[in-house]
Amino acid sequence: MLRYLRYYVLVDKDYLLKKSIRTAKNFRLLAKLIDLFIVLILSVLFFPLGVILAICYIGVADSIQHGQSVGKKFMGFRVISTEDGKPCSIKQSVIRNLPIIIPLFLAIIPLWGWILAIIIGVPLMLLETYLLYKLETGHRLGDVMADTTVMAHDDNKLAAKKKKKSWFDGGVLKT
Repeated sequence: MLRYLRYYVLVDKDYLLKKSIRTAKNFRLLAKLIDLFIVLILSVLFFPLGVILAICYIGVADSIQHGQSVGKKFMGFRVISTEDGKPCSIKQSVIRNLPIIIPLFLAIIPLWGWILAIIIGVPLMLLETYLLYKLETGHRLGDVMADTTVMAHDDNKLAAKKKKKSWFDGGVLKT
């Protein structure tokens, strides 16, 4: 009886772990959708200059605010380099967003560029989403190309680490 109970506890823990990973991937996808919504607004409202602004934004988005684009900041994530653990650089941000930048660049050209952007962009976005959900690490194509990863980021923990002095340090008991 105890053996079966232990088995069910392990299954429940595994289920909970997989469910939390799936939830994190969903929130990552939502963060990217927020960034793509900004790109869409820029592109449509200020065409053709807006497309160039959108390319510039998506190119550097993951390197601003210490690895947090607007969507990642909103969802509580940040992009770091897998090589040294530092926030994503501009170069890495451009490389990791190439699957979005390439079709967006084609969208500058009216009609034929839009058709090519859809023909190239839709399969790239589907591949990005497929890899995000199928790879155990949750890396998408851009992460693999740029050697980056996305992790949870809590501003409150960061502020607490930056505190120089603990409230214990000013106490009466010093040895």
